[in-house]
Amino acid sequence: MKTRLMMTGLIGALFLASASWAGTPGLDIRETHQKHRIVQGVANGELTARETARLVKGQRELRRMERRAKSDGVVTLRERARLHHKADVESARIYRNKHDSQTR
Repeated sequence: MKTRLMMTGLIGALFLASASWAGTPGLDIRETHQKHRIVQGVANGELTARETARLVKGQRELRRMERRAKSDGVVTLRERARLHHKADVESARIYRNKHDSQTR
């Protein structure tokens, strides 16, 4: 029961913190898709509590990087490339964790 409450809290925090910011619409769409993949993995039992916590942390880091890139009002090509690379890494991590042999 305690684990289920923790998972619900983590997922809730993920939704609240994923407000859409102007300037990186492609990244915002990717974040939304990744968020849904995590939620689906929790619902299907494909992700353990520890895996979910790590994936949520990765999404949080991606949003933090995005906020930092936008802090000066311009997202440069280099910043955009770094953001998309981080999104690629997190997407691969979601896939690996959903398709490993661990289940809830």
